[in-house]
Amino acid sequence: QVQLVESGGGSVQTGDSLRLSCVASGRTFSTYNGGWFRQAPGKAREFVAVISGNGLTTYYAGSVKGRFTISMDNAKNTVSLQMNMLKPEDTAVYYCAAGGFSINDNDYGYWGQGTQVTVSS
Repeated sequence: QVQLVESGGGSVQTGDSLRLSCVASGRTFSTYNGGWFRQAPGKAREFVAVISGNGLTTYYAGSVKGRFTISMDNAKNTVSLQMNMLKPEDTAVYYCAAGGFSINDNDYGYWGQGTQVTVSS
């Protein structure tokens, strides 16, 4: 079993930055790949980014590529998402997940509770 807890969400202005963190307990993150998804009001949950368990491979959704950076600190059992140049369309609840290296949420077996990110213009 893996328990995931996100932190770092908040309300910011367009162009600002935020850093989300996801701490895993129960098993180390290196056993799984770490992913971030988001869900805006009235919309389906969508893939944001994923990092391999060894931290060497990453993949991003086109809408965030070049602005967001996913990273893994195995010593701290943490996966982070650095979000720069935030836009109002980035407003959503962001979820951390552990599981397969995939853009499909069905491939992840463990999820955090979510953290709200609100970007105002």
